[in-house]
Amino acid sequence: MKRTVSRRKFVGSLAAACAFAAKSPAAQQTKGIRGFDHVALPMQNTEAMLAFYRRLGLQIAENPNAISVYIGSQMINFHRPAHWQDKAFTLRAPSAKPPCGDLCFVWDDTSEALKLMLDKAGAKIIEGPVGRQGGRKQTGTSTYIRDPDGNLLEFMIYP
Repeated sequence: MKRTVSRRKFVGSLAAACAFAAKSPAAQQTKGIRGFDHVALPMQNTEAMLAFYRRLGLQIAENPNAISVYIGSQMINFHRPAHWQDKAFTLRAPSAKPPCGDLCFVWDDTSEALKLMLDKAGAKIIEGPVGRQGGRKQTGTSTYIRDPDGNLLEFMIYP
């Protein structure tokens, strides 16, 4: 038997659902801080860093002061040594020197595929895969390596 819902009940239910959704944490975050755009780190070994991040399969853009490494819609700016060591350059953490980065990337494939990619990039796994709590408020599996400057890189796989 087919049930019909009156227009008044339908609109009332829709309004109640919208009001409930508007109270959710995601809906409440319509203004203000929404996420990271980029991270900036000083770099010591420019050529090794360029080669390494290219071997990881990431897009690179270079300019006189930095190399930009793109991960989806986010970016890491690695400041070239001449730039971060210049006393006139003040838009940085004043005491940061390589290695000072601890970055976690989300890996959207299996741990076997990650190991294969890291092996091809010449990266040595220093720990993992191990269970870790991630920024998405759930547990994933992490694998850790270091880049040529010694920054710690974590690759998180969520279920």
